[in-house]
Amino acid sequence: MWALHSPHNLQSSSASTHFRFPTRTSSKQPICSLTLNPSNPTKTGTNYNRLIQSLCKQGSLKQALQVLPHEPDPTQQTYEVLILSCSRLNSLSDGVDVHRHLVDAGFDQDPFLATKLINMYSELDSIDNARKVFDKTHKRTIYVWNALFRALTLAGYGQEVLDLYHEMNQIGIPSDRFTYTYVLKACVASESLISLLLKGKEIHAHILRHGYEALVHIMTTLVDMYARFGCVSYAGCVFDSMPVRNVVSWSAMIACYAKNGRPFEALELFREMILETHDSIPNSVTMVSVLQACAALAALEQGKLIHGYLLRRGLDSILPVISALVTMYARCGKLELGQQVFDQMEKRDVVSWNSLISSYGIHGFGKTAIQIFKEMVCHGVSPSHVSFISVLGACSHAGLVEEGKMLFASMVKEHGIYPSVEHYACMVDLLGRANRLDEAAKIIEEMRIEPGPKVWGSLLGSCRIHCNVELAERASRRLFELEPMNAGNYVLLADIYAEANMWDEVKRVKKLLDARGLQKVQGRSWIEAKGRSTRLHLLMSLTRRWNNSMLCWSDCRQR
Repeated sequence: MWALHSPHNLQSSSASTHFRFPTRTSSKQPICSLTLNPSNPTKTGTNYNRLIQSLCKQGSLKQALQVLPHEPDPTQQTYEVLILSCSRLNSLSDGVDVHRHLVDAGFDQDPFLATKLINMYSELDSIDNARKVFDKTHKRTIYVWNALFRALTLAGYGQEVLDLYHEMNQIGIPSDRFTYTYVLKACVASESLISLLLKGKEIHAHILRHGYEALVHIMTTLVDMYARFGCVSYAGCVFDSMPVRNVVSWSAMIACYAKNGRPFEALELFREMILETHDSIPNSVTMVSVLQACAALAALEQGKLIHGYLLRRGLDSILPVISALVTMYARCGKLELGQQVFDQMEKRDVVSWNSLISSYGIHGFGKTAIQIFKEMVCHGVSPSHVSFISVLGACSHAGLVEEGKMLFASMVKEHGIYPSVEHYACMVDLLGRANRLDEAAKIIEEMRIEPGPKVWGSLLGSCRIHCNVELAERASRRLFELEPMNAGNYVLLADIYAEANMWDEVKRVKKLLDARGLQKVQGRSWIEAKGRSTRLHLLMSLTRRWNNSMLCWSDCRQR
C-alpha cells in the first residue's frame, strides 16, 4: 500500500518502490515521500483517491498516474482533478491515458466527465478527440453541448457549430445563457459569409423569444457579432436597447464604430461613457479602440488628451495600448512622438514593432521601416503576418520594389510564414505603383489561394494610376462579382475610362450604378479647433452643410 512517511522515518527497502515529489530548486528537505508496500489495499481499506488528487494539485501528474491503477474504485472527482491537471500541464499523452482509464472504469457515459474531457481536448488543440468524446456520449446534457460548441468555435469551425445547434433544437434540448454566447461567436468564427449573418439574426430572434435580452453578456456578444459583419446600425440598436451595460458592452460598441469607419461616433460614445456612467470605467480594450478612432481622424489634440487620460489611469504600461498610441501619433503626422513613446517602452512585443514599422511606412520612410524590421528580428522577436503586411506596405509607399520582393520571398524561406491574401495584395500594389502591371497580373495568376477583393482592388487602383484600361476591365469584372454592392469599384473604373476619354463607357458604368441603386460614399474631412474646449468639426461632401459635434474634454481632464 501507499504510505506517507516523514523524512527522518523513511527507511530504504529492496521490497518497496519509492516515489518522491519533484525536487524543487529550494535547498529545503522534501516534506514527505511515498512508499509502495506490496500489500493488498482492499484488506486495509486504503483509499488512494485523496492521494491522487493531492499529487495532481502539487503538479505531480506522472506520480498520480502511477498510483491510479492501484485504486480499485476511482471517484468522479479523482478523474476530474486528473483531467484538469493534464490541461494545466499541457500534456495530451497523459490526457489520452486518463481518458482510457476513465473508460475502463465505466465512466465513459458520465456527462460531467464528458464535459471536462471535451474542454481538456479543446485546450490541448485536439479537436478530433473532443468530437469523439461527444459522439460516444449518449446522455448529452446542455453542458456537454456547450462544451463542444465552445471547442469548435475556438478552433474556427463555426459552420459545424451552427449545424449542431440546429440539431440540438430539433431534438428539443433548450439552450441556456452560455449556448447563445457560443453560437453567436460561431457566426464569426470562420469567414464572415452572408449566410452566417442570417444565422446570427435567427439566433437573435431565439434570444428575444426565450427572454434572454436582459443578460448583458449575451447582448454584448450580439453587438460584437453584428459589428464583425459591418452591421453598425444593428449593433447600435442592440446596444441602445440594453437595460444594463458594463465596460465590456461599451467597449464592444466603441470598437464597432472604430473598426467600421465611424471614428467620429466612437469618440462621441466614449465621451458619453465617461460623462454619463460611473460604474463603467474604461479599460485597456476600450482605450485601444479610442486611440484607433483618433488615428483614423488624425485628431492630434484629442489623441494628446487621451494620452494624458492613460497616464492618469495608469494604463500607459499595457502593451496593446502603447502600441496603439505609437500608431495614433504617426497617423496624426507626429512620427517623432510615436518614436519617443516606442523608445520609452520597457517591454516590446511584435505588435509594438509592427506599429513602428507601419508608422514609418505610411510616411514614405521605406528604408527606415525595413531597418526596424531587421532590428526586430535581431532582438529575437519573430515577425508575424502583420509584420510583413507593414513592411511590404512601407516598400510600396517608398517604391522599393526589389527590397519588397526579397522580403516577400523570405516569408516562407526564412520565417515559415505562408503568404495570405493581404500579402499578395501588398505585392500587387507594390508592383502596380511601379508600373510593373504585367508582373502584378502574373502574381495573381500564380496565387495558390483564391484572390479576394483586396488583391483585385489593388490591381484596379494601380490601373487607375497608370490608366491601363485592359487590366482595369479584367479586375473590375472580378470585383463586380465579388463585391456587387461596392460603389467605389464602379467609380474607380469610370475614372479610368474618363482619363482614357472613353465617355461611352463612362455612361455605361454610371447606368450600372443607377440600376443597382448605388451611390458613392460621401467624402468626409475633420477639423480640430482649439478654444476653451477641443472641438471636432465634420465636413461632408455633397451636402454642402457642416455637421458639427463637440467633444468637450474639460470634465475628462478632471477625472
